[in-house]
Amino acid sequence: MKPYLLAPLLLAFTLPAQAQIKIGAILSITGPTAAQGVGYRGAFDFFPTEIAGQKIEYIIRDDAADPSNAVTLAKKLITEDKVDIIIGPSITTTTLPVSQIANEAKIPIIAVAPLIFKAKDSPWTFDDTQPVPLMMNMLVGHMKAHSVKTIGFIGYSDTWGDQNFGALKADAPGAGMEIVDDERYARTDTSVMGQVLKVMSKHPDAVMLGGSATPGALPNIGLSDRGFKGQIYNNAAVVTSDYIKVGGPAVEGCIAVTGPIAVYDQLPDSNPIKAVGTGFMTKWEAAHGAGNRNAFAGYSFDAMRLTATAIPIALKTAQPGTPEFRAALRDALEQSHEVVGTQGVYNMTPDDHNGVDLRSLVLVQVHNGAWTYVQ
Repeated sequence: MKPYLLAPLLLAFTLPAQAQIKIGAILSITGPTAAQGVGYRGAFDFFPTEIAGQKIEYIIRDDAADPSNAVTLAKKLITEDKVDIIIGPSITTTTLPVSQIANEAKIPIIAVAPLIFKAKDSPWTFDDTQPVPLMMNMLVGHMKAHSVKTIGFIGYSDTWGDQNFGALKADAPGAGMEIVDDERYARTDTSVMGQVLKVMSKHPDAVMLGGSATPGALPNIGLSDRGFKGQIYNNAAVVTSDYIKVGGPAVEGCIAVTGPIAVYDQLPDSNPIKAVGTGFMTKWEAAHGAGNRNAFAGYSFDAMRLTATAIPIALKTAQPGTPEFRAALRDALEQSHEVVGTQGVYNMTPDDHNGVDLRSLVLVQVHNGAWTYVQ
């Protein structure tokens, strides 16, 4: 069965009890990053109900972007639901503690939010997103090519903001750039005008933003409203149609880095991801409306693609619901080779539980109210 011709689930979150393989998911479906969560959750509607002759049960939980909720839900999935694998969480701040719990319980977990970790320290953790340093490297390359010398930063005052700023700080000096200001705000803030004014007082050539979902548009709107003339850059966590709806004309011209699915129909035919991305996103847009694409759905899809590839291998040595099966799933995931998804081509190894390269990234720009592929 082709990966993108997947039978839809029932509207209920949990399938009938006779399912033999249990896949748990922890996603921020509500809360400040709900715009992302809609995509992560929506992808599950297209997942298979059976793989290699085994029925699949999906148990999806909403952590509302709260780390303590995520921890509680993870423990329940492991001890009460007895899942074989966990997909998620969908934001970095909830993923960190859940990853630790999964490793302690020896349950494979595929994170769908950027996570900095070492495979040897977290052998049960995998991540299908593009690493922040890889994304920032591409953005800094674009800045350098366009003669940017000074950069201001406005990002979240949490792990996600730290990851973006840390990657920028690591790359900018080597590209001959100076970071002139570092401003932060909370995910729940409704205004960032103070931070915008402080950054603009330093007169940077460009501003890099480190937020996510629709709150990530606040600095972009503020900078535009205050007449900032430099280039505004953003990260993959804002690349949705909602970002443009919230920002309107203020976000026109913003450049971001993202996975290929965001502009699947604009990719060259030679891109190996185009066929898979087109297949899945065609189904998505048929269900959610033409042009209403969501890059975050691709991360859930890829996590399931990796899982679906590993399940037949694991079934050769163990039965679902056992520690042996979970270990076999982990081992099979670690051997993933050239698995083509919507956001990357995955090659896992014992030392690399992310497995993506530059094929997983494209630059996009808001042009005429839509995200457009930058050649």
